[in-house]
Amino acid sequence: MSWYQSGREIVSRGRFFFAKAWMGGLQLTTGRGIYVQDHNEAGSMQRSIYLRPIGFIPNGGKASEEEVWGGMPLAGGPLAFTALEIIERNGARVERRMTGLSEFFERDWGRHTLPASDLFEALGTPRSRIGGLSMDRPRIMGIVNVTPDSFSDGGQHDTVQAAVDHALRLADEGADILDIGGESTRPGSDAVAVDDELKRVLPVLEALRDKTDKLISVDTRKAKVMRLAAEAGADILNDVSALTYDPDALRTAAETGLPVMLMHAIGDPKTMNDNPVYDDVVIDVFDFLERRIHACEAAGIPRSKLIVDPGIGFAKLLHHNVAVLSAMSLYHALGVPVLLGASRKKLIGQLCNVDVARERVPGSIAAALSSVAQGVQIVRVHDVAATRQAIAVWMAALFGDERALAEPIR
Repeated sequence: MSWYQSGREIVSRGRFFFAKAWMGGLQLTTGRGIYVQDHNEAGSMQRSIYLRPIGFIPNGGKASEEEVWGGMPLAGGPLAFTALEIIERNGARVERRMTGLSEFFERDWGRHTLPASDLFEALGTPRSRIGGLSMDRPRIMGIVNVTPDSFSDGGQHDTVQAAVDHALRLADEGADILDIGGESTRPGSDAVAVDDELKRVLPVLEALRDKTDKLISVDTRKAKVMRLAAEAGADILNDVSALTYDPDALRTAAETGLPVMLMHAIGDPKTMNDNPVYDDVVIDVFDFLERRIHACEAAGIPRSKLIVDPGIGFAKLLHHNVAVLSAMSLYHALGVPVLLGASRKKLIGQLCNVDVARERVPGSIAAALSSVAQGVQIVRVHDVAATRQAIAVWMAALFGDERALAEPIR
């Protein structure tokens, strides 16, 4: 299947197609191929077309190359998608429409041909392993807050022994990743001095490193914490500012060689939820994360070591959070694993009138399942055992076969 459009060529190879082009002298190369973006009035790069996979079915991974129209495998995971939501941005106007895969392939996309091909290829490309952990099934990140003021469990694990015991309990419950944080970045929180954060995080990391083979991530915005955590044996860096808070963070993260989780947030945690404003929160978040991916690649961090998190609760009000939660599959078009962090968060309390964070477990599981059902690879949660149980039942029901729980999905 080939398309020819004003000097552009899109060549289909098996299930995925690849772009080659020269557009008015502007050629932008990424790790996947060529992408095309527009510039908005502020001068920042912004896409004019987005693809969100929808219509999910089980992906058994056994279809022949001729069986394209039954569904396209999503990112090498347990799902395939049968349709797309096409989102077009033209200045302040945003239009959305649904299309089947056949219509998508047959349509003349004009100036959108190259961006659409780039996004579609990203949707189908299997994700790289993160720290040796395959991304072919949902993975659980357990939260270990070594802080006195985290919104849900502040003060419960703020000693080394309590934090280590909690982390090992989460590992036993089925966490694939243990996420250690020494600074609360909840809305309204104050920054923590780097030395205080190090005193909280490093002893826990060092104690855990000899006690578990689970991946350990460190939740920090600070370059010094990143560097020392890497030296102490951390496997992943998790930065809620997407390496924008500390001027040295991008360089330091690249030097460690570790995978990096990039989360969307705007402004300082102290004031970020005072009055966040978006043109369209779902695609504005996409644009931000795409820019941060490009910044990381330019700094020497390969796309294969990046994970994105749209940042539920960070610089977002309830209607923003719900919009992002409902469109999580859009972020697969960034070509990297996607993480959801909605556990026990305020949006659940707002939706369900539950003020106490630890009583939001059912809502947390619902948010996790909603995103896993959209192909999200990692869910960051407080309640590992409950989440694991819910995902196990979901996977068994999806495939109608309990063996899906034990066998890798290819």
